Amino acid sequence: MLKGFKDFIMRGNLVELAVAVIIATAFGAVVTAFTNVLLGLIGKVTGGTPNFDNFTILDETNAAGEVIEGSGVPIGIFLTALVTFLIIAFVVYFFVITPYNKLEERRAKGDEEPEPPAADVALLTEIRDLLKEQRGSTT
Repeated sequence: MLKGFKDFIMRGNLVELAVAVIIATAFGAVVTAFTNVLLGLIGKVTGGTPNFDNFTILDETNAAGEVIEGSGVPIGIFLTALVTFLIIAFVVYFFVITPYNKLEERRAKGDEEPEPPAADVALLTEIRDLLKEQRGSTT
């Protein structure tokens, strides 16, 4: 029973998955820090806080023209989540997906067979090989 468990744990895919989870967790901290920095910059540029949670639209007003608290549609939480998502998607795309695609492209180029030479080049190569063969047999 323990041997079966050991075989299961030592299976290549499971070990690779464990490494991927650990690296993803560490990378998550990097992305979170990057997102917080960018949200802070957005807050400084807009002159407010990077948290849009209290932002509402379609606020109703009373007879005096004052906004009635809690009467609007609270879309701020959605905006904060959307900005955070876009920043994370940007980071993942440019720091993970793009380098991975370039690496795969290089690997694919290495696996491709070279194109056969043009007919005239092949003929010249064949003539060269025949001349080498003739010179080699006469010496």
